Amino acid sequence: MSFLKFDKTQMTNLQDAIAKEFLLTNKSGAYCSSTLVGCNIRKYHGLLVVPVENLDDENHVLLSSLDETIIQHGAEFNLGLHKYVGDNYSPKGHKYIQSFEWEKVPTWIYRIGGVLLKKEMMFRSERDRLFVRYTLLEAHSPTTLRLRPYLAFRSVRQWTHENGLADTSYDTVENGIRMRLYEGYPDLFMQLDSAESAYHHQPNWYRGLDYPKERERGYGETEDLLVPGYFEMPIRPGESIIFTASTGARACDTFQPILDEEIEKHDPRDSFYHCLVNAAHQFRQQLKGEEYIVAGYPWFKPRARDTFIAMPGLTLAIGETAQFEKYMETAAKALNDFMDEQPARVGIYEMDQPDTLLWAIYCLQQYAQYVGRRQCFEKYGDLLRKMMSFIFEGKHPNLFVHSNGLLYSNGRDKAITWMNSQAYGRPIIPRSGYIVEFNALYYNAKCFFRDMLIDSGEKSNLVVAERIEEECKLFEQSFRQTFLNEYGYLLDYVDGNNRDYHVRPNQLLAIALEYSPLTLKERKAVLDIVTRELKTPKGIRSLSPKSGGYNPYYVGRQEQRDYAYHQGTAWPWLMGFYLEAYLRVYKMSGVNYIERQLIGFEEELYYHCIGTIPELFDGNPRFSGRGAISFAMNVAGILHAIRLLEKQNTED
Repeated sequence: MSFLKFDKTQMTNLQDAIAKEFLLTNKSGAYCSSTLVGCNIRKYHGLLVVPVENLDDENHVLLSSLDETIIQHGAEFNLGLHKYVGDNYSPKGHKYIQSFEWEKVPTWIYRIGGVLLKKEMMFRSERDRLFVRYTLLEAHSPTTLRLRPYLAFRSVRQWTHENGLADTSYDTVENGIRMRLYEGYPDLFMQLDSAESAYHHQPNWYRGLDYPKERERGYGETEDLLVPGYFEMPIRPGESIIFTASTGARACDTFQPILDEEIEKHDPRDSFYHCLVNAAHQFRQQLKGEEYIVAGYPWFKPRARDTFIAMPGLTLAIGETAQFEKYMETAAKALNDFMDEQPARVGIYEMDQPDTLLWAIYCLQQYAQYVGRRQCFEKYGDLLRKMMSFIFEGKHPNLFVHSNGLLYSNGRDKAITWMNSQAYGRPIIPRSGYIVEFNALYYNAKCFFRDMLIDSGEKSNLVVAERIEEECKLFEQSFRQTFLNEYGYLLDYVDGNNRDYHVRPNQLLAIALEYSPLTLKERKAVLDIVTRELKTPKGIRSLSPKSGGYNPYYVGRQEQRDYAYHQGTAWPWLMGFYLEAYLRVYKMSGVNYIERQLIGFEEELYYHCIGTIPELFDGNPRFSGRGAISFAMNVAGILHAIRLLEKQNTED
């Protein structure tokens, strides 16, 4: 039974339904996304959105939307919905939606008088091809199906307007046409598996389409879309007709078997957990034989820090160790190229950030917890040794080990942590010096590496392990003296005489990781203040409400949002570390508490982009979801927490 299901009352309530979005992706980096009622409300929305490498490294909207019209006895019933300037909606086809559910594929049921029409949508996993299958379930009179495509041919970050440069000509292909509005773009092939389909060419610009989500974000723009004409064909009760949009032609008699095969591959979305597993799969990207994790949709790319934070939750937590190894094979190339000062062979952004290596070691530590230290050391021991040496020997341009054992980084002029929002070219939060999570990750890395060396049993490794043990003792003392303040929590960063007392979530890393430089009593004190001041039902706040500059609402124009980004907004991925810290402090007595916290995320799968978790939430009620519609670190964090809970229940 589908976990994601909405009835007619929910779907015809436009104010509510238009806020619910869906996302389909494939391994090439292409995607399909809109609202459940089919009305695009973002410039990033589109039914076929693909990367066009010869233009830039952005995605481009080729097919923006597709209007369906049912015709009986000459009467036309348009099932489409578009928003135009002035809060005008047309043609309001959402009123015909009987239900929506998503078990393996998104499925709409439309009721138009005596006509009952089912629509299913699927994106091919390894090709840029969208399938839309229409099945006429009931009809008492001869019925015609008309499909009207809306074309954009633009970057997701731009707009298109009526112009004389667009090439409105077309070529016929089997049961369809191909078009290319502008030079440099691939051809768009639109085909049907119905031999009775006919294409009627009537190119026309539809002006003034409006995107309210962009207006909310300060981009008050509209655009025009080209409708080249329409496809029309009879459809009989019990008959299915498949429409495809793609960057390549294909024999129409292969549509049905390919669609059935793709559907069979998909796991059902029949529970909260399975929805998140499917969401985890949507971040996969495969380019030129390399496997990547997309940081989020619709505007993020593979980023180093996000990759290493998210990888364990997106793979190991759901039993996909082989996929972890594929991701790590690509990531290891990026790590080695950076450390060897060689041109990057793979497309992972921000590899030079000073905490990237620290998160990479954390990532390998998670792998070791699932497969065992020996297997991890055999597979990744050389990489691990190289990263540890690179850090300890001061080879990183902005990561230095001081005589007190702590790590120092300069972040005064450039954002260097995950709290990376900027204004006027300067970091809004200039975290610099001894940064708390950098040092928590470094201590954890040293202890992990020490234990890996001990487990190897080699005499030379044991000598190194003894040296690291002595370094860890110095580190523990320095960490407490530097970060532990008189109020019982950890300073966010210390740079000379600048001691940052803001209560932020970064201190969680010092109590959540496997190895902590703090005593149990000290960890409990840190956990208590995070619980009191930072925890929300939707994640951990980036700043305490008691702090000056607290801004919990991620709304308004770009500058307003940048200033709020890490000044009080709540982040679900941090909840995974919070719950892990809670288990480490309270053991089995924390299980019921963790279960209650996770339940709060189930309802979020019915809002925003259904079946997944958005980038962040407001830090105050109503804790509205904001930012990217699907965020890899958040999905990974919740999956990691679920796995921790399962493990705790099994062990106890």
